[in-house]
Amino acid sequence: MTVVQDAADVRAAEPIPLLAFGARIAGDDARTRIVVEFDRKPEFSIHYVGNPVRIIVDLPQTSFGLKPESLEPRGLFDAIRYGGMGVGTSRLVLSAKGPVEVSHAEVKAEEDGKSFRLILDAEKIDQARFDELLGDQQWTGTVRAAKTDRPVAAAVKNPSAFVIAVDAGHGGIDTGAIGTVTKTEEKHVTLAFAEELVATLKREAGVEAFLTRDRDEFLSLPQRVQIARQKGANLFISVHADTLKQKDIRGATVYTISDKASDHLAANLAERENLSDEIAGVPLESEPAEVADILIDLTRRETQAFSVNLARTVVSSFEGQIKLINNPHRHAGFRVLQAPDVPSILLELGFLSNKDDEKQLLDPEWRKKVSGLLAVAVRRYRETAVANGG
Repeated sequence: MTVVQDAADVRAAEPIPLLAFGARIAGDDARTRIVVEFDRKPEFSIHYVGNPVRIIVDLPQTSFGLKPESLEPRGLFDAIRYGGMGVGTSRLVLSAKGPVEVSHAEVKAEEDGKSFRLILDAEKIDQARFDELLGDQQWTGTVRAAKTDRPVAAAVKNPSAFVIAVDAGHGGIDTGAIGTVTKTEEKHVTLAFAEELVATLKREAGVEAFLTRDRDEFLSLPQRVQIARQKGANLFISVHADTLKQKDIRGATVYTISDKASDHLAANLAERENLSDEIAGVPLESEPAEVADILIDLTRRETQAFSVNLARTVVSSFEGQIKLINNPHRHAGFRVLQAPDVPSILLELGFLSNKDDEKQLLDPEWRKKVSGLLAVAVRRYRETAVANGG
């Protein structure tokens, strides 16, 4: 008999996370040192990823109470990110300007014994040496965080239910876009909206809805697809809130998958969204074989047609009710929409780069309104699909 664990019980059993409370970086284009201060001694492991070059530092579950400026990239590194990778695991990702190697790494206790410093010394190396590092390491990227490390999901209560997967974009180490005014991270905006949407959809007769992630955790793009398929989803709705250089552009957009982007805006957005796994230091080759096959094959034409119908229905429901971007239904090669048998859309709720959109995105009443309109769209889509024998 399969035991279904309650999520609250699982969380209660989780260890108390480490606290990273200070950090600093110094160096030049030949050598760079990074120091991170912890309240307890951290266990750590170091790995390398190429194309682009990244150093991956895996840690136990850690709360990062760092000032953003404390790890501003410099020296050998042009980007530094840190955050959760799932239950019990966190990660520091150091994106380098070229081939690098950690020449020295150690944890030192402070004199009072009440805190510890993780010291990382990196130096510039040639490509041949970096290729050797990649070849020698026994690591595929599939640490605990790269698996779906979560309680066993309960089966859908009603076998005949219409099942909807609601995917809150980004999470954990992958913060997503940042609000212009409030500096709110996209990962929190998407989860708040996704929770509201699931609650709204569950009030629809015959509908079961669930979240791909229900907390601030990292899920790879293939994981999100897998979760939807494994739970028998009839629809997949991925929720996002992007930023643009043009601060005056605002409004919602609905995207479907296509091997050719509808325009430059769609192409650029898909490129950014598809970087989520790279940001977290997950190499493409670490994806499960089943998903890797999906990435090779184009989504079935029938599923694409259903996705387009869903997108058009959502746009129709939104028209005259909420602000839409010009040409609100667009398409591009989003990896998170590549389930071959689940009609899927990516909903950009608005732009965190626009102060008016940002204000709405943080408004609970606005979230309720948009969730209600989405529920209406899903109802209409479902009625049409049933009428057509779907």
